[in-house]
Amino acid sequence: MEQVDTVIFGAGAAGLFCAGSILQQSGDQAGRILVLDHSRAPGEKIRISGGGRCNFTNLASGLDRFVSDNPRFAASALAGFSPTDFIAMVDHAGIAWHEKTLGQLFCDGSARQIIDMLLHRMRGAELRLGTAVEAVERTEQGFLVASSGGPLAARRVVVATGGKSIPKMGATGIGYDIAARFGLALVEPRAGLVPLTFAQQDLELCRPLAGLSVTAQVSHGTGRRRTSFRDGLLFTHRGLSGPAILQISSFWRPGEEIAVDLAPDTDVAAGLREIRGQGGRMTVASALSRWLPARLAEAIAVEMGLAGARLADQRNAALERLAGRVNRWLLRPVGSEGWRTAEVTVGGVDTHALDSRTMQVKSVPGLYFIGEVVDVTGWLGGYNFQWAWASAHAAAKAIAAG
Repeated sequence: MEQVDTVIFGAGAAGLFCAGSILQQSGDQAGRILVLDHSRAPGEKIRISGGGRCNFTNLASGLDRFVSDNPRFAASALAGFSPTDFIAMVDHAGIAWHEKTLGQLFCDGSARQIIDMLLHRMRGAELRLGTAVEAVERTEQGFLVASSGGPLAARRVVVATGGKSIPKMGATGIGYDIAARFGLALVEPRAGLVPLTFAQQDLELCRPLAGLSVTAQVSHGTGRRRTSFRDGLLFTHRGLSGPAILQISSFWRPGEEIAVDLAPDTDVAAGLREIRGQGGRMTVASALSRWLPARLAEAIAVEMGLAGARLADQRNAALERLAGRVNRWLLRPVGSEGWRTAEVTVGGVDTHALDSRTMQVKSVPGLYFIGEVVDVTGWLGGYNFQWAWASAHAAAKAIAAG
């Protein structure tokens, strides 16, 4: 039977980085490392990320930028490998990069440069593509792995299989199956960073505006549990998308409301009263177009029964209702576009089963879970790649020390 020291399931960001990190930290003592993946090419989600330029990290990768049922779990790994550490690797590889808004870092060229860097860094490990993992069992010496390429024995197993997002890239739930095989609990996986869909009454507004984008403040929850994002919002034929909606989708649960402010930092009621005081024959839609695109302003006026109505004829109560529709549009999504378009998986392997310093399963020495398969999900903007690097580094450091 084929024997390896460490087998890593998954040739995505976390898996490739983990293989390279074990080699970098162990040198000649790393033993035999094998990376298995059922896909035909490594790093496919890296390749398509950031519009093909890979948003490889975010300078603001603090603990508050991650979602988990165990909010402090990621602290140790994130502290152990920072965005600055990854930037140093990118610089050393001669990859030019630039910063966009909100601390997001992208390659100047192609995302392929990041994949090539990771593959170069893991020279000395074996990458075996087109090979599916079928089962894993514990043995006295380590683990027995059944794969489409035949059985193998390994001292250690690292599960870096990702979640269920973007199945066309080869995503499966095998990592969750392995976790269940060893008695680990799951936080129910669900689609994250995904467009939201709505019922017919809301679609009557959204569909005619499909393709229109505005800057909006989108909020979810109340009090200390309130989460809010200000960014682009995009009307679609099925509902709403854009960065602000994608962000809030990771927090939203079916049956819950979201609130949308289409004119952030603007008291629309006060603005309408001021314009009305100036007199004239301006329509309600024209007044709203001071803060909104004309198409959206007209659509809201029609929805509120004020198509063609003059602003001068509206009483304060009517203006308050109109402003409320702009500054606090309450919506109840009926769902999301699901795994097909989701950028990440929210939920995954329950972190209470893992050692936060090493990513090792507490009850199964030698078994590690890293990256998206774990119940740690970053915001939009490079945070999920930073979690992949940091969690992989933590596991590799432990493996190298052992």
